[in-house]
Amino acid sequence: MTATSAGNSLATRASLLARLKDHEDQGSWQEFFDTYRHLVYRVALKSGLDETEAQDAVQETLLAVAKNIKDFQYDPARCSFKSWLMLITRQRIIWQLRKRLPSHPINDRTSTSRTSTVERIPDPNAVDLDSVWEDEWQKNLMTAALERVKRQVNARQFQIFDLYVLQNWPADEVARTLRISVARVYLAKHRVAALLTKEVKCLQREGDPFRRRGE
Repeated sequence: MTATSAGNSLATRASLLARLKDHEDQGSWQEFFDTYRHLVYRVALKSGLDETEAQDAVQETLLAVAKNIKDFQYDPARCSFKSWLMLITRQRIIWQLRKRLPSHPINDRTSTSRTSTVERIPDPNAVDLDSVWEDEWQKNLMTAALERVKRQVNARQFQIFDLYVLQNWPADEVARTLRISVARVYLAKHRVAALLTKEVKCLQREGDPFRRRGE
């Protein structure tokens, strides 16, 4: 399997799902929330929700995962965790859009107002959610990898990498700002980039951006 295909079929390991089925395992649930809330939030915004609705969609999605995870059967060949989470997210986004509809019955006096309201509701099918989800999933993968790397290097090394690679500053400007040599900028970039590549491959292979070290 290539790195690309591995990333496309990213699926959470059965061992993690087993831990999530234990509602008393607060550590795993906190890491799950921290990892996936940004993913769901960004997808919700791109689907037409406002910030408040997107936050509600995040809460409802993660509550649905907590409620239904015990019945989820880990079988990547049939339905990966990634696809299952996307389906739950899609449903919660649609629910938020439907809440914009008036709750009172339609009559001659309200039909015009209701039609106007319906016209302001985005069509969830107009958004290619599969593409949006895949794009945001890959961004989430990189964010998780960066967080891993950040814990493995000292703050100065990561700062150099952030300025030079992530923020695209010229090497001499980074060196001048941080009062270090250009050679040190290149060295930090090489080391952190190597660790980042390793962690991305690890995440693609494991499909678990919040695996506990040493397992």
